[in-house]
Amino acid sequence: MGNRKCLFLYPFSILYRLITDIRNMLYDKGILQSEEFRIPVICVGNITVGGTGKTPHSEYLIRLLQNEFKVAFLSRGYKRKSKGFRIVTPESACREAGDEPLQIARKFPDIIAAVDINRRNGIKTIMKEHPETEVILLDDGFQHRRVKPGLSIILTDYNRLMTRDHLMPCGRLREAVNNRKRADIIIISKTPEGITEQEMRELTAEVISHPDQKLFFTKIIYKDLIPVFENMPSGGIFPSIAGVDKYGMVLVTGIAIPDSLFSFLGKRFREIIHLDFPDHHRYSEDDIKKIQKAWESLKSQEKILITTEKDAVRLREFTNIEDSIKRAFFSLPVNVGFINDDNHEFDNLIIDYVRKNNPNNRVP
Repeated sequence: MGNRKCLFLYPFSILYRLITDIRNMLYDKGILQSEEFRIPVICVGNITVGGTGKTPHSEYLIRLLQNEFKVAFLSRGYKRKSKGFRIVTPESACREAGDEPLQIARKFPDIIAAVDINRRNGIKTIMKEHPETEVILLDDGFQHRRVKPGLSIILTDYNRLMTRDHLMPCGRLREAVNNRKRADIIIISKTPEGITEQEMRELTAEVISHPDQKLFFTKIIYKDLIPVFENMPSGGIFPSIAGVDKYGMVLVTGIAIPDSLFSFLGKRFREIIHLDFPDHHRYSEDDIKKIQKAWESLKSQEKILITTEKDAVRLREFTNIEDSIKRAFFSLPVNVGFINDDNHEFDNLIIDYVRKNNPNNRVP
């Protein structure tokens, strides 16, 4: 069925490639202008549509840089209702900021978080209003070619490599895979722990497009559960995923590819109900009723609700959820780790780039 559907959509993929190839050619030849900035700009993006883990990798970069540099995070603020440039604070509303920028602002209140669909304008506004900024992290800006980042990182999911995918709408590629040549660093995310050196060499040869590119493998690290509703007592539920084999669980996700999370939790809970919503889903009152109904239908005596950090940002704004559900509602934070401790090489690449291009270090 999937092959027949792809065959039907293939002509549209050809048309889509023609459009994106022409656009990229105009930028490559300088007919359309890309703007560079005097401040270090690191782009974290991908060629595929969602699900590669950009947000936890952006958080890794923030943790790496924030102690030495004044960091700003700039996103388009996907699905927000506000327009133009906006600074995001921990007190911002999700509908005005978008879920991922608000998540960043709440986890890292000491950095500048901002949204602007026009990344060029966003960078200029940050530099004007916050001249102390020393590095800008550009979220999901690989296709935003009006800006030429100083360092470009793209991610590809180990389970859905960009080199084995197809262009939209037949597949999940936003542009032809050969355009990965614009990236300085490629990260294969969600790599399994047991990957062999031989497979890593084979994947490196497949994914790398030129000798100057660097490639790294990262894995998912799940952290301890944290309450979705911070001001609610846990009601005796210890926020840990250890020892939950007797628990029933409702998993609520509104992310592109929840497979890894479902697999991780499914091995640990005796009973699981998964409510799988679309990526960046804007929850409604009816959705809250579905969550409550699933919670009530769990047969286990001990039960819990788990969601992602991104979903927690959106769900937290509902005030009519029953206290019994609020007390049992947790989010599961995600960090990234590097296979074979290659984080040292990666960290040095990032820090060296920022130090060398920091305008405060340049001689006029």
